[in-house]
Amino acid sequence: MLEIIRSPKVYDVCIIGSGAAGGMAAKVLAEGGLNVVMLEAGPPVNPAKDFKMLTWPYELAHRGAGIGGAGYEDFGRTEFMAPNGSWTIEGEPYTSGPGSTFRWFRSRIVGGRTNHWGRIALRFAEVDFKSRSTDGMGDDWPITYQDLAPYYDKVESYIGVFGSKENIPSAPDGIFLPPPKPRCTDLLVKKGCDKISIPCVPSRLAIITQSLNGRAACHYCGQCGRGCTTASNFSSSQVLIPPALATGRLTLMTNAMVREILVNKEGKANAVSYIDKTTRAEQQVRAKAFVLAASTCESTRLLLNSRSTQFSQGLANSSGVVGRYLVDSVGSDGVGYFPQLEKMPPHNHDGVGGMHFYVPWWKYDRKNDFLRGYHLEFGGGREMPGVGEFHGVCHQFEGYGASLKRKCREMYGAFIGMAGRGEMIPNENTYCEIDPNVVDEWGIPVLRFHFKWSDNEVKMAKDMQETMRAIMEAAGGTYLTRTETIGERPHGISVGGEIIHELGTIRMGANFKISALNGFCQAHDVKNLFVTDGACFVTNPDKNPTLTILAMSWRASEYLLDQAKKGNL
Repeated sequence: MLEIIRSPKVYDVCIIGSGAAGGMAAKVLAEGGLNVVMLEAGPPVNPAKDFKMLTWPYELAHRGAGIGGAGYEDFGRTEFMAPNGSWTIEGEPYTSGPGSTFRWFRSRIVGGRTNHWGRIALRFAEVDFKSRSTDGMGDDWPITYQDLAPYYDKVESYIGVFGSKENIPSAPDGIFLPPPKPRCTDLLVKKGCDKISIPCVPSRLAIITQSLNGRAACHYCGQCGRGCTTASNFSSSQVLIPPALATGRLTLMTNAMVREILVNKEGKANAVSYIDKTTRAEQQVRAKAFVLAASTCESTRLLLNSRSTQFSQGLANSSGVVGRYLVDSVGSDGVGYFPQLEKMPPHNHDGVGGMHFYVPWWKYDRKNDFLRGYHLEFGGGREMPGVGEFHGVCHQFEGYGASLKRKCREMYGAFIGMAGRGEMIPNENTYCEIDPNVVDEWGIPVLRFHFKWSDNEVKMAKDMQETMRAIMEAAGGTYLTRTETIGERPHGISVGGEIIHELGTIRMGANFKISALNGFCQAHDVKNLFVTDGACFVTNPDKNPTLTILAMSWRASEYLLDQAKKGNL
């Protein structure tokens, strides 16, 4: 029989996951005086060693080429990326139900997916918390924008977000650092937007343009996706976990693959069972309260696998909603060719590793063919070799020698890409569950995904394509993307999970019969269990979710801290 090693210590709080939600919880709780243990399934991260911010292609084994060995399942993955984030993890499969395709990007490293994200930091709007009251679809959140606004303020002030005050109802202003200056391609797109009366404004990214809290300002190398050795862009591993560790009250356990949360006879969580990946021994850590922050679907998997006599459907799942209401952002991409950029002399495209301008949702006050909305992200120009679009240009033309080189040099930097990101409304055909027949290498049952877009999302993707074409043509470009069907995807709509904004599977709500958590991310069924990652979301607005995850986790952690001090957990 396998020996289980039980820790003699009982911590005040056990946090599972070290990304945005887990890192924020660790900072708030440890600085608040609680003794905290954090379990992370991956190894530690050493930015100086693991990040490849200023690495040249010739310094890498494959010269920076793509290393995804499973075709489209690992599309876009290169040697340059921050480590341990992937669409596929050896020994840790997941499955899709009949007729479904879902792509699940996971990270196994301290800081989680905050080492990999695009740093787009957008506040939800007031209307985003009142969807059902607005259009009759989905459900309202049990909290309002006013409840979360003070925590948006705290997060932006602490991590640093650049942007500009625009007074656009669909895109609330925040506490901003100065935005970087527009690039040539930004000015070109803005000119097109101005012609057809579409707003195009400085973007909001969690990258500091001025020094903040001991972190150096961005030096505009443009390599954020590789990881930032100066911590000028936000990651939990560099901005949240270090101050929590500095309190002396955070114990960080890495390579800890959590199997289940255990409960006592009163139905309260009292321990976590995990596998030490370095020894393959099963261990338990005990605590008085638990924060689940492993990322939306991983947290869902853990609750569904935590079955007991008290919780036969999985922990905190008396409502049966855990795994349901799964959503991802609606995505559709396009590219345009701008001959005027061919004549642009080669120059330094200074800037952050991401967009300097974007198009917020502007048709919020109109009747559209679909419900909810989307925003547009875009970028172009020339970038550091190995991560820019030069590879793509080279792939478009046949030939060899001087003529091929001349053609590639002419067209390099003459393209602008756009991407729509919109809201998906939950539907009954999209959810995740435990696959009864498949386990990972640790013997833990894996998730099986079911995913389907509704007509509403398809109509939204169509509108994205029409708008991207209109903007690029107004700016003097030629739109190259086929707008009707790309492969089997109508209007180029993304594959489920591809945008990496999966949310909503352990949602909050005032009614315990149709929700798993209350407005403070506290489980209705288990009062000493909190879920603070994207699983707690009720809806999936067009905004990238990380800023809201940080704000929600800060708010929930303050509540947990207060309840712990009062002895209510």
